[in-house]
Amino acid sequence: MVKFMSDELRVNDYIIPKNLLYTKSHEWIRVEDNIVTVGITDYAQKKLKEVVYVELPEAGREVKRDDSIATVESVKSVEDIYAPVSGKIVEINEDLIDAPEKINEDPYGDGWMFKIEMTDKNELKDLLKPEDYAKIIKE
Repeated sequence: MVKFMSDELRVNDYIIPKNLLYTKSHEWIRVEDNIVTVGITDYAQKKLKEVVYVELPEAGREVKRDDSIATVESVKSVEDIYAPVSGKIVEINEDLIDAPEKINEDPYGDGWMFKIEMTDKNELKDLLKPEDYAKIIKE
């Protein structure tokens, strides 16, 4: 069931903010000028359950879209995190190293993972709009 709120969509218990873009592999992307902030969606963190460890990419690393660049480990499994766009890692959320549970507590806020300075804004066209991401998790 998809419910519509003014600034978010909901599919069952999963929150999908409307101001973000998404990937099929459950990353969210906030675009600010040439910088994209990346994290995992509410759906992904709930499927993982309790996040216990995060391996983040090094700042300064050049990445290509769809590269596996980070991992999230939970009591249930280990999942790769993919670069949604090509560019350079300009910042990582170092708070997650000592407090990976922030991903569960606030996936769209304090649980962000890294920031990429994009080299090709056209790659944003391949990302999912909130409504399209909602259809994926609904299935």
